[in-house]
Amino acid sequence: MAGKRFAVLTSGGDAPGMNAAVRSVVRSTIAAGGEAFGIESGYEGLLEDAFRPLGLGDVGGILDRGGTILGTSRSERFKSAEGVAAASEILKARGIDGLVVIGGDGTYRGAEELSHSGIPTVGIPGTIDNDVNGTDTSIGFDTALNTICDAAAKVRDTASSHERTFVMEVMGRDCGILALYSGLACGADCILVPEVPWTLADVCASVAQGVARGKKHSMIVVAEGAAHAFGLATDLSEACGHNVRTVVLGHIQRGGSPSGFDRILASRMGAHAVRALIEGQSGVAVGLKNAETVTAPLADAYAHAHTLRRDIYELAKVLAL
Repeated sequence: MAGKRFAVLTSGGDAPGMNAAVRSVVRSTIAAGGEAFGIESGYEGLLEDAFRPLGLGDVGGILDRGGTILGTSRSERFKSAEGVAAASEILKARGIDGLVVIGGDGTYRGAEELSHSGIPTVGIPGTIDNDVNGTDTSIGFDTALNTICDAAAKVRDTASSHERTFVMEVMGRDCGILALYSGLACGADCILVPEVPWTLADVCASVAQGVARGKKHSMIVVAEGAAHAFGLATDLSEACGHNVRTVVLGHIQRGGSPSGFDRILASRMGAHAVRALIEGQSGVAVGLKNAETVTAPLADAYAHAHTLRRDIYELAKVLAL
């Protein structure tokens, strides 16, 4: 391992805990006798040759910081075969012996292409959507979940005071896991996710069910891919005659200091990624399975659609009675 040069980048949407993962990659690399480098602004920064050496002190004080000190972006140039070839040549010219990428499925696709071009690569799942296969949870999901639960508690206070129905929109274009888990955790009366078909009548029935047992307020949690809060609120007001208000949490879900769980998860995954590179693995992603960090082919993480836990969805419906 002595003399090996490993680089790390963050790509796609930022997630709380990415900095903890970067810190772990850097310090694990140095502890093993290697050199660590950060690549700024994801794959776009790679194409711009935006490297910087990272020492122990350079990653000090970032464990509890949200976002990513390396910056992140989405690169259209990198999606082409020419872009991958150019990035590969830059990494080889820099003498990089292994690359760790932190992000979601799009980030993984790029990593696999680099692996095919001869660059040893390992992926770490960093996305609040928790929509990456091969891991029980991704870095940032727990923090985002807690952020939503905190907001929901505040919304419930005013909903109860004014006897109103609130529609709270959370992130999740194609995957409703964040909406499902946050809805279950905050006791939502109705949860709408893109994976499960729904009708306005279903929503009205959920609200009416609460009213029938004397409930004075309601909360509906909706993933952005299932419906837009403002349109749903208008339709619900007209269909049910309720006083409906909306809350769109937006990018507040991405920010903030990572939870203790996410800090530990990121630290474990970063160290495992470095071990994988030292062992000669490439084209693999680190995941958490049954409380243990493991690796699996990158392609497995995005080649199959991430499935919603229907048992948890049904549990949320039962507990909302």
